Amino acid sequence: MSWETVKLGDIATCIQPGPFGSQLHNSDYSESGTPIIMPKDMIDGKISHSNLIFVGEEHTKRLCRHQVHAGNLMVARKGDVRKCVFITENEEGWMTGSDCLKVALNEGTCYPRFIYYQLRSPFIGRWLEKISIGATMPSINTGLLSSIELVLPPLKEQKQIADILSAYDNLIENNQKQIKLLEEAAQRLYKEWFVDLHFPGYENTKIVDGVPEGWERKTVLDCLEMHIGGGWGKESPVGKNTLKGKVIRGTDINDIKAGKYTDIPFRFHTENDIKNRALKPNDIVFELSNGNINNIGRCLLIDDLILKNCGENTICASFCKLFRPLDRVHALTLYWEIQDMQLSGRMFPFKKQGSNGINNFAFEEFLSYELLIPNNDTLLKPIEDIMLKMSNIQNQFALLIQARDRLLPKLMSGEVEV
Repeated sequence: MSWETVKLGDIATCIQPGPFGSQLHNSDYSESGTPIIMPKDMIDGKISHSNLIFVGEEHTKRLCRHQVHAGNLMVARKGDVRKCVFITENEEGWMTGSDCLKVALNEGTCYPRFIYYQLRSPFIGRWLEKISIGATMPSINTGLLSSIELVLPPLKEQKQIADILSAYDNLIENNQKQIKLLEEAAQRLYKEWFVDLHFPGYENTKIVDGVPEGWERKTVLDCLEMHIGGGWGKESPVGKNTLKGKVIRGTDINDIKAGKYTDIPFRFHTENDIKNRALKPNDIVFELSNGNINNIGRCLLIDDLILKNCGENTICASFCKLFRPLDRVHALTLYWEIQDMQLSGRMFPFKKQGSNGINNFAFEEFLSYELLIPNNDTLLKPIEDIMLKMSNIQNQFALLIQARDRLLPKLMSGEVEV
C-alpha cells in the first residue's frame, strides 16, 4: 500500500489549547494536586517531572476537558514551537498548560507515537517555525497546527517505524540514568571526603585549625588563574564578528552533561572575543543569571569530549562566567564544591532575587568563599575515575542521538524501508 498525505487535523479527534485568561489564574496554583504541563517542562520529547506547578482537585474537575491521557501529544503553543512530547501513563490526568496545545489522535487511523516522531522531525520543526506568528515570541494556534501536512503509511508500518525509533530512545534514556547515578556517586564521595572530611586515613591525619595537615584553605579567587564574563556574538558575520563558534548557555548545561550537543547555537565572534573567552579543558562555565533562582549556580566542567563536539571556538554565553582554575586539582575541587553547595543549599545565600524576573548571583561575595584544597590529586583519583565513566557514556549518548536524528527523516520519508 502507498503512503498518503494527510493534515494533522484530519487524523485528530481533538486539538485544543490549555485554559487561559479568566479560566485559570496564578492565584489558583497550589503546592500539590494535579500538575500543569508548561513548555518549560517539555524537554527532549519528554515531560520533566521537576519544578512543576499544580492545581487543586476543585480546578481539576472544573477544567477536566484540559486533562491529558496516555497516547496524547502536546505541542508548545508559544516560544520554541518545535517542542513536542508524547504523553505516557506517568502523566495520565495531568493538565494542559495555557501555552501548550493538546492533540488527541484517532488511533484507528494512525499510531500516536509515529505521529509524535513525525512532528519532531527537522522538516516539520522548520515548517512550524515558518508558519508561527510573532517576531519576538513565535506562536501557533489550533488552526495552524491542524494544517500541518504529514505522511501516513499503513498502520503496521507506522508501528514498525515508531518501534525502531523508540528503541533508540530507550537506549538514550538508559544512558541518561547511568550518567545520573554516576554523578550522584561522585557527589556522595566528594561530600564524604572533602566536606565531612571522612577521607581514607582521616583517623590518623592531624587537623590544624580545621584543616587536614598539608591541605590548604583557599578562596575561590585564589583557586583561579582568571575569570571573565561570557559573550553572545552575532547571528551572521558582521564587521569584526567573523569567527564562527558555539555558545554554551545556562540552559545547555544539563544537556551537555547528558551528551546532547545538537541545540547549542552557533554565533559569530570577534578574534579578540575568541582569544579571551574560548573554553579550554578544566575551565568551568558558571551560570550567573536566570529567571528560575534555583538554576543560578549551575556549572559545567569543560573536558576534551565537550570541545570535540562543540569546537575550539566555543565560548560561554553572556549570563555565564568562565572560571579558569590554576590546575586540575583546583578545577575538580572547585567544580564538585559548587555541586555540593547547590545540592546542600549552601549556595542559596549568594542568589539574589531580582525585581524584573531575572535573578542574579552575588559574584564578588562568592569570590571570597573559602574551600579546602587537598595536598595532592590522590584523593581525587576515584572521582576522576567516575567522571571518565560518565564521559564514555556521554560519548555513547551523543552517538545514539546523532544516529537517531539521521535515521528519523529517512524513515519518515520512506527512504529507508522497514
